[in-house]
Amino acid sequence: MVTPAVVIAAPASGTGKTTVATGLMGALRRAGHRVAPFKVGPDYIDPGYHGLAAGRVGRNLDPVLTSPQLMQRLYRHGSAGCDIAVIEGVMGLFDGRISDGDNPVAEGSTAQVAALLGLPVVLVVDARGHSQSLAATLHGFATFDSRVRLAGVILNHVGSPRHEQVLRQAAARVGLPVLGALPRRADLAVPSRHLGLVTAAEHGSAATQAVQAMTDLVARHVDVAEIAALASATVRAEPWDPAAAVEKVAGAPVVAVAGGPAFTFGYAEHRELLAAAGADVRVFDPLHDRLPTGTAGLILPGGFPEEHAAALADNRPLCAAVAAAIERGMPVHAECAGLLYLCRSLDGHRMVGVIDADAEFTSSLTLGYRDAAALTDSVLWDAGARVRGHEFHRTRIRGASGTAWGWRGPGGAARDGFVSGGVHASYLHTHPAAHPEAIQRFVRNAARIACPS
Repeated sequence: MVTPAVVIAAPASGTGKTTVATGLMGALRRAGHRVAPFKVGPDYIDPGYHGLAAGRVGRNLDPVLTSPQLMQRLYRHGSAGCDIAVIEGVMGLFDGRISDGDNPVAEGSTAQVAALLGLPVVLVVDARGHSQSLAATLHGFATFDSRVRLAGVILNHVGSPRHEQVLRQAAARVGLPVLGALPRRADLAVPSRHLGLVTAAEHGSAATQAVQAMTDLVARHVDVAEIAALASATVRAEPWDPAAAVEKVAGAPVVAVAGGPAFTFGYAEHRELLAAAGADVRVFDPLHDRLPTGTAGLILPGGFPEEHAAALADNRPLCAAVAAAIERGMPVHAECAGLLYLCRSLDGHRMVGVIDADAEFTSSLTLGYRDAAALTDSVLWDAGARVRGHEFHRTRIRGASGTAWGWRGPGGAARDGFVSGGVHASYLHTHPAAHPEAIQRFVRNAARIACPS
């Protein structure tokens, strides 16, 4: 049976959809539902808050990094065992990968995901500055594309009972029910930084308190039961199965996965694929842990190492152990934060030093999807392999020439990353479920280290 779902979207970024989506997940769970939490696009921050609210891991739905067909299967997999799913959209409802085409439903947009899964959309509108003209805004979003079904609206930042009455009348003019009206509040702000919210792992107990406040707010001011009643889905794809995507490697090599506050950007499917391929997956925190005993492969995902550079640098035993293991040929898959950690230094703090380059924080944001090709053979890829990836960082590398990936973007030809021995390190994030062969190849290389012939 396909799990019914509802999509929480908005006309634009900054309307409060994360507050509403997270609070709705918590309120549904409080009401006794088994809630599957999702986020549209390559966002690694919101799912942490979703996980706290729903009590199960937050997942991503990205038809660009995977494919429309695989995205449908990943939805089935991630919602298994639940009776409802809540999917938080990305940016505005129709915003996605920018292209020269004339398709109104942009690739990777919330609208595309809703259409592919056959889900109703609830639009969160920032009510500040809105009056009767809200009817025109809602009419436009409801009729822009017939493949997208707008089922209702939630008003956020409502100023007064009279303001709410006027906005409800505007929504009624276009036949859209108002499913909730949240008052203006200044005490629900979650700390933010250069790439968005502070991650739930870094925010600690305050994150739990923030999620609790969001849950209370939505439970009090939104018709949670009505939203649950309108949830539906029409996707027919079979669930994705990590065990069917890879072959199990013998030897159960230990694959250490960096976690903790500095390394929070990753996909739940990555660990599932590693385990399905035969790895003994062990999560550790590079801020204070040692390398797990018997480590034969190392995953260094994305995150915010620039916020924790001093603590990472202070853990010299770990840095030395990682450098020594790499010298022995241990396979390493490092993305973004992992790349920075392997450099000689990060903002003046000494790092592992296996990449002869220095990393530094900048004021410029590098962001976007990339169609990339592998420039050389590695523990993950054959030279020439083509992937879709995503960049999302405000740092730069000085001193190393790109040997991992090449692509052509708006600024012309670009090269990225570092490949040497068993190390593959780059800024590019890829979705493991889209490339299970790379995960199996990595585990096979780790098994050779663990059990050399």
